[in-house]
Amino acid sequence: MRRKITSGTTTLLIVVVTMATIISLARSFRRPLCYPSSSTSNRLKSRICPIPPPSFLRCLPVPPTTTLLRHSRLHSLPAAVLPLRASFSSATVPSSMATVSDDNPLLKNFDFPPFDSIDASHVRPGMRALLKKLDTDLLELENTVEPSWPKLVEPLEKMMDRLTVVWGAVNHLKAVKDTSELRSAIEEIQCVTVAFHSDLEVELDVADLMTLVIYCLQPEKVEFDLKLGQSKPLYNAFKAIRESPDWDGLSDAQKRIVESSIKEAVLGGVSLEDSKREEFNKIQQELTKLSRKFDENVLDATKKFEKLITDKKEIEGLPATALGLAAQTASSKGHENATAENGPWMITLDAPSFMSVMQHAKNRALREEIYRAYVTRASSGELDNTQVIEQILKLRLEKAKLLGYNNYAEVSMATKMATVSKAEELLEKLRSASWNAAVQDMEDLRQFAKSQGAPEANELTHWDTTFWSERLRESKYEINEEELRPYFSLPKVMEGLFSLVKMLFGIDVEPADGVAPVWNTDVRFYLIKDSSAKPISYFYFDPYSRPAEKRGGAWMDEVVARSRVLSDDKTSVRLPIAHMVCNQMPPVGDKPSLMTFREVETVFHEFGHALQHMLTKQDEGLVAGIRGIEWDAVELPSQFMENWCYHRNTLMGIAKHYETGEGLPEEIYQKLLAARTFRAGSLSLRQLKFATVDLELHSKFIPGGSESIYDVDRRVSEKTQVIPPLPEDRFLCSFSHIFAGGYAAGYYSYKWAEVLSADAFSAFEDAGLNDDKAVKETGNRFRETILALGGGKDPLTVFVEFRGREPSPEPLLRHNGLLQSAA
Repeated sequence: MRRKITSGTTTLLIVVVTMATIISLARSFRRPLCYPSSSTSNRLKSRICPIPPPSFLRCLPVPPTTTLLRHSRLHSLPAAVLPLRASFSSATVPSSMATVSDDNPLLKNFDFPPFDSIDASHVRPGMRALLKKLDTDLLELENTVEPSWPKLVEPLEKMMDRLTVVWGAVNHLKAVKDTSELRSAIEEIQCVTVAFHSDLEVELDVADLMTLVIYCLQPEKVEFDLKLGQSKPLYNAFKAIRESPDWDGLSDAQKRIVESSIKEAVLGGVSLEDSKREEFNKIQQELTKLSRKFDENVLDATKKFEKLITDKKEIEGLPATALGLAAQTASSKGHENATAENGPWMITLDAPSFMSVMQHAKNRALREEIYRAYVTRASSGELDNTQVIEQILKLRLEKAKLLGYNNYAEVSMATKMATVSKAEELLEKLRSASWNAAVQDMEDLRQFAKSQGAPEANELTHWDTTFWSERLRESKYEINEEELRPYFSLPKVMEGLFSLVKMLFGIDVEPADGVAPVWNTDVRFYLIKDSSAKPISYFYFDPYSRPAEKRGGAWMDEVVARSRVLSDDKTSVRLPIAHMVCNQMPPVGDKPSLMTFREVETVFHEFGHALQHMLTKQDEGLVAGIRGIEWDAVELPSQFMENWCYHRNTLMGIAKHYETGEGLPEEIYQKLLAARTFRAGSLSLRQLKFATVDLELHSKFIPGGSESIYDVDRRVSEKTQVIPPLPEDRFLCSFSHIFAGGYAAGYYSYKWAEVLSADAFSAFEDAGLNDDKAVKETGNRFRETILALGGGKDPLTVFVEFRGREPSPEPLLRHNGLLQSAA
């Protein structure tokens, strides 16, 4: 749905979407989200996955917003525009709120969000009361702001805390206990308004709530400006703090908050002259429209392609689930009697349909047709994205120049751990290490296809590699996930996970059910204590699938961040609280929830994120836990924890048959290890191609110059694709990650994070994985650095404090079986 918002009153728009901190994991190939949704326009909803190869990949979160003056970039902003994502406060509820309804749980004081008593009827009045109070408080602060830490930052954190946790609770319920009434209420309250003037008139997509930066209409006319961070009073106050005699007395974390806030404000154009700021605003507005147009073209082009099949021989090889999906699609297109068994079947370019054909269809001609259609999406006619891309790149370069940067990649890297040169250096190291292995992968495929009598064996091309890779994987490492379920019961997996973190980090995880309200009886609540039995954090765990009311996927989110400012009278700091949500099979009768190995990895992954949130020792709420950590570093703890799933003692400790107690067979364990590095060179090159072309376009490409965007793509492909792309390949026209998502000059982050996590785990390997004392000592060092310091310190400094040196790609190459290729 689109609505037009025009100026009319003096208002500042602050978007509050607490799902900003969601850390999620995809186990599907839906483009490009890891947090599945029915909306195809929600590209920034959660964590955007890498372009899917024929294997499961973990994903990075969208860039977390952590500073106070972050500017709004509707087309590319990560999960929230508002950085003040502190959670609830026990401060007294303003009287202006209490008058709305004495029974509204959103307006009452609480220690834990009242998940069991919030319903749709509370959303509108509760949010409106909070908005009114926020409007008054922010305007007052801007009018009376003083350049001192306690009088600027602390009031801002307190002011937004209650609002953010209430909004977060409502959004969380939408994700885990959705109803049409709640959805309707949320759609009406999607923005928070507080203060400034603009003459903009912009058409907005008001789609699914979780689409992050969504602007909406309230009963009063609401104006907005894409440069939220252009609050001169707050910007000047932060600069004054940095230049004041009190600066040296601030902690490292406080200095980092101030400096980051200033940097984000500058990137938002606040320091530009009026005429240049006006030009900057126009560029931002146009980029928003172009990114939306790009995404719409990809969506329309994807939906435009339909292939109806009536002869089952044409789709021989497709598994039952894929046939069911194809029949369901056909039914939705007017073939009401379509069935998985008898058809007809509709093939589309949506990721699940596309991938099922490429992986399983024996019909080579069908694979070719689908592949060619897929790589030429949105590249012709009225849906052609070529000019859209060129205009986006042109405006991004102009924006960079206005801000004083040489190119847009420098703008992107200004708030990340990497630099352009460091990212390029890493990508080249990984590329050179992956090339020979990828060439050997292709030769292995040819030999295998030849052994199977495939006539195309000597001329395998793009529409063959995925199909024959799947056949080769089945022949070498076929592991029936369903047959493994009895070895991974949820109680045993959680017991093993909690034992592992006790050994590594010296913490105890204890059930605390009944302490906090929950949204479903299956939800567990846990307390974490340190070695002195002192409570340090809590978390909710919602493990089971509930298709009727709960979104798919898996994610971690903050409920409450550790905070000195928001502590009550009982403690020196407010303790952090996290959500951890999965979607696995629930118990059946007396049978416990039985998990696939992928689901075991998922639990370890999400718990890694939760640990960084819960074990923080950072008292400044704006950089505590997962807040304030650079986008390309935040995946370190989660991917680090995944490594323990392949550690023999850890895996064998949890892999016990739920009925017999029998351990996982050694043969299966060895297959799991071997499958981990299957076609690692090819998969690595694929991601490196995307990352490299992204950096090339945003650092070296000259819009309107002698080289076209497709020339750049082909040049990069020469070093990153064993099989050259087709002449008509127009992959860039559907590269939504960088043209309609938050990954412009940021796709490298996937590999950057893998390097960090692999190197961190290698510290334990160096210490000796079977040496309990050494593992505990290394685990304590990991806790006191990576997990404890949050965003209060530069991530490179934190990593060096843990590892004793800067990150090295060698552990990742070794884990992927590519170190020999590198040599």
